[in-house]
Amino acid sequence: MKVILKQDVQKLGKKNEMVNVSDGYARNYLIPKGLAVVATASAINEMKMWQNAEKSRKETELSNAKKLQEKINGMSLTFVSKAGENGKLFGSITSRDISEKLEKDHKITVDKRKIIMPEAIKTLGTHEIEIKLHAGVSSILKVVVSSEE
Repeated sequence: MKVILKQDVQKLGKKNEMVNVSDGYARNYLIPKGLAVVATASAINEMKMWQNAEKSRKETELSNAKKLQEKINGMSLTFVSKAGENGKLFGSITSRDISEKLEKDHKITVDKRKIIMPEAIKTLGTHEIEIKLHAGVSSILKVVVSSEE
């Protein structure tokens, strides 16, 4: 029996995928639990519409990420912070600080979890930070940290 899955089912398939299963498995387990529906013509059309919408949404996300990548590449953020004599900051600059500064100065919203930093910035100077915007799309942002005079 052909059914369309309404949720991911382990070892069977993903949501909105059409699979062929035994009649008993479909009637006694998948359909009563709401995990699948019988693959009728209308259900197949609905599945195809959902797949097309999902494909167009992913394409839009990718194009938006590429536009954002062009904006961010070559951009630099400047932080002014108190530092000791040896160039170490009193405190640190985190991905959250960078995200907030991007929002405030350039009106670019980037989730702090997408800013890849092995550890917080704790020294003066120029640092290059990677920002993962989308799968396969990342950007390099220069962060300049100078001391407060």
